Amino acid sequence: MNSDSIYQLLLQVKSGQLTPDKALEQLKDLPFKDLDFAKIDTHRHLRIGYPEVIYCAGKTIEQVVSIVKYKMEKQIDVMATRADQNVYEAIKIIAPSAIYHPVARIITIPLQHGRKINDSVILVITAGTSDIPVAEEAAVTASFFGNTVEKIFDVGVAGIHRLFMHLDRLRGAKVIVAVAGMEGALPGIIAGLVDKPVIAVPTSVGYGSNFEGLSALLTMLNTCAPGVSVVNIDNGFGAGYLASVLNGMH
Repeated sequence: MNSDSIYQLLLQVKSGQLTPDKALEQLKDLPFKDLDFAKIDTHRHLRIGYPEVIYCAGKTIEQVVSIVKYKMEKQIDVMATRADQNVYEAIKIIAPSAIYHPVARIITIPLQHGRKINDSVILVITAGTSDIPVAEEAAVTASFFGNTVEKIFDVGVAGIHRLFMHLDRLRGAKVIVAVAGMEGALPGIIAGLVDKPVIAVPTSVGYGSNFEGLSALLTMLNTCAPGVSVVNIDNGFGAGYLASVLNGMH
């Protein structure tokens, strides 16, 4: 339940279309619904402007389906991250409108049709092709929250001339999400070229001394280019979420 739906509920009570008892029945699950194994934060959208997202890893299919079912009953937009095909097939039974984004591993059910913040662009860019799954997680997340998202893939430092072909698009974006594995140098280079915030996403792509993304993470944290913020390894969702918040600021 978001601020608009609560406001409409109050108007219905004021006009006599809805009794206080009926309104109370709709509000009784605020601020959360206890499902025993999970406590659904129904107040999340009201507090911070975005609904709670379901992280599927570590949950059983039955648990994920139960959470989705409740959120649908309350007309809360559904986004489930780190979901596989089996989870999607189970959700599809109760939610035929569910959309699966296989590369991003995200399931979305836009019950309130999202929200259009503005036409400012969030640009998601990768160093290599192997970084695309994490980048897609960021892109789908930002798109679901109502943003205009553009993507540029495979323009890392091994062929830096490929990046320079896109300088106009880099400088035209409001927020840039830069995704890179290996040594993770791309975000710092981009930050030295633009006057926009750069969200750096280290990936676990790389050989042994990459330490499953640790080397890229440390490079990004230690960049000398200002204007770079860093999320955790492979955290495309966190990057897309932060980009959405920044894109909504004036």
